Amino acid sequence: MSSSSSEEAASTAAQVAALPDMPWSQLKARWIALFGEPPGINNRRYVVRRLAHRIQEDAYRISQPSLISENERRVKQLLDTGRVSRRKTQVAPLVGSVLTRVHNGQVHRVKVLDGDVFEYQGRTFGSLSKVAREITGTRWSGPAFFGLRSNHDKKEQGA
Repeated sequence: MSSSSSEEAASTAAQVAALPDMPWSQLKARWIALFGEPPGINNRRYVVRRLAHRIQEDAYRISQPSLISENERRVKQLLDTGRVSRRKTQVAPLVGSVLTRVHNGQVHRVKVLDGDVFEYQGRTFGSLSKVAREITGTRWSGPAFFGLRSNHDKKEQGA
């Protein structure tokens, strides 16, 4: 972490820590500065929590723009479809990689394509799990079937 990043983090933490001790008039002024209008509620605890959230959000918007844009994409997806896809918990294999697995004495090779697409026997699949199902005829976790997830990873994920 660079010194400017650590200074920003300290500044953000100091701003959040100061909120509970601020007089109501200062909280309202801070709210107006951040949201452009007075708070629509006179609940001090709510205003302090919401201000703390907004201060941290603004700090992340500067230091972690990819995190913010990913969250905005997920919110839009939820509003558009009523569903949100799961966040990826693992790093996907590199595009161009060939995953190999021997199953029932037969060698199976899967090529990793761009955009989380996989090619197996000249056909494309939207997930490794679908490829594993094609190979075995039963439901499998694709990353587990191809050895991309260890038992340790499953335990940490609560599986």
